[in-house]
Amino acid sequence: MPDAIPVFTGFGLGLRKQHHREFLDADQPVDFVEIISENFMACGGRPLATIEAVRERLPVAMHGVSMSLGSTQGLSRDYLAELKALARRIDPLWISDHLCWTGVDGLNTHDLLPLPYTEEALAICAANIALAQDVLERPLLIENPSSYVAFPDNTMQEWEFLTALTERTGCYLLLDVNNVYVSSVNHGFDPAAFLRGIPAERVRQMHLAGHSAGPGGMLIDTHDAPVRAEVWTLYREAAARFGPGATMIERDDAIPPLGELLGELAIARKIAGERLAA
Repeated sequence: MPDAIPVFTGFGLGLRKQHHREFLDADQPVDFVEIISENFMACGGRPLATIEAVRERLPVAMHGVSMSLGSTQGLSRDYLAELKALARRIDPLWISDHLCWTGVDGLNTHDLLPLPYTEEALAICAANIALAQDVLERPLLIENPSSYVAFPDNTMQEWEFLTALTERTGCYLLLDVNNVYVSSVNHGFDPAAFLRGIPAERVRQMHLAGHSAGPGGMLIDTHDAPVRAEVWTLYREAAARFGPGATMIERDDAIPPLGELLGELAIARKIAGERLAA
């Protein structure tokens, strides 16, 4: 069983290259930043120097998109070695990735592909998480991705699947509040049931992001817009159940000026503070 991850309470942003200079030139009103791990793996020069300079000022969380924890072919040892090397340099708060698979036969689709929620898939994911935690010598945070299709042979709900993973592997959870809302609309479940269904003591981080309307009433997790009102409402429930933990604003496209993201982060601080006071 991996070591415990202490609770870190704070509010942060995803660190994007458009804002590197502002983080290097002055202190910003954030408690931590999150990087996309793959952007800094097996590279040197300015990108790595930048994140090491930011790390001197702020804690950094490493967030991955390519571990492919649902892969039936197992995890890439080369990928894990590069990820571990970066973690040694950065000394991150934690390392996270998504509950998904990302490719087959060495081909990375660069998409977060959905899993069936079955005992067979659970066993595969648990084995992959156990291997990753063994190689990295630390527990992982697992994020719930947004989804757009459901498998007819599902035998459990997504939140039941996540809970079972924490029990089998000792991993922790990165709760993406926007993804919960998007998936709840796409699949017709109660998002509050999702929040109630996962173990509060395993949540270490929360993501907040924007989404877009797709065809046929479907929502798409685009991360290119401000946090929607419905997601702020769900975050109020999440903050009441889990505490603020480490909450961050995630924007991956149509990156706005830093001040706009800091304004959204101030809203998250206010909501969390109100819920804790209540």
